[in-house]
Amino acid sequence: MHYQGEAYWKRYGAQARQMPPIRKMLDMRIPVGLGTDGTRVSSYNPWPSLYWAATGKTAGGMLTWQARDVPSRYQALRLMTSGSAWMSGEEKLKGTIRRGQYADFVVLPQDYFTMEAEGIKRLESLLTVVNGRVVYGAGPYSPLNPQLPPVSPAWSPVAVYGGYQHR
Repeated sequence: MHYQGEAYWKRYGAQARQMPPIRKMLDMRIPVGLGTDGTRVSSYNPWPSLYWAATGKTAGGMLTWQARDVPSRYQALRLMTSGSAWMSGEEKLKGTIRRGQYADFVVLPQDYFTMEAEGIKRLESLLTVVNGRVVYGAGPYSPLNPQLPPVSPAWSPVAVYGGYQHR
């Protein structure tokens, strides 16, 4: 795999290849959760985070991990679901699909495990169900899509320009 140019490594050092050292933490059996910085820094969209974890590349394509340190797609998905549920102390309520847990799931237009890796960061659910309620529907599921509440606060740029989904 190709890493960034020499100037990058001189500036940030070799340790940048291991930031954060997810593979090392997993090997040491340290609990790891994966999420978004959706509150202020990024969107709530989980797919760019899963893309990063499953490829070792930033959204812009910069590779910072060695191939041996990149989690599998399965591992990345577990970090996003059951790993994060453990981090919040909610592993008995969510993070896996089983009896007694919240009915949170998505229906995707492609198979996350076999699709082209570059497409992961642009995935969009066709159907999203949270706690047993449909919260989003597109394509064949669009009749199930609930009406969205008004953007809040009203002065938000999203009210004028739309969100990330309106590229």
